[in-house]
Amino acid sequence: MFDISKILFKTVEGIIFVVRLAPNSSFSKIVDYTEEYVRIKISSPPIENKANKELIVFCSDLFDVNKSKISIVSGEKSKLKKILIKDTNLDELRQKLIFVLDSLHKEK
Repeated sequence: MFDISKILFKTVEGIIFVVRLAPNSSFSKIVDYTEEYVRIKISSPPIENKANKELIVFCSDLFDVNKSKISIVSGEKSKLKKILIKDTNLDELRQKLIFVLDSLHKEK
């Protein structure tokens, strides 16, 4: 597995998680990843902020973090987004993400 330091990294405000969102899908899940981002499909459409709201819930479930601690800080109207996760531990989030990406890699 490659270095995920560009996908998930610590800042002064908290942890940044970089994703590329594919809204209006038939399912919601992580489908792919690169060294720059994780690609997530979301079933909600990109209207009235529905896809972004579902993405926050998805990240909350993925990392087991309260959704009130998660916000989109960049790319709110773009497919490429930076998500801020506050008051959490980078190592714990990294372990959870690596576990999911590793299982995705095994499916390929």
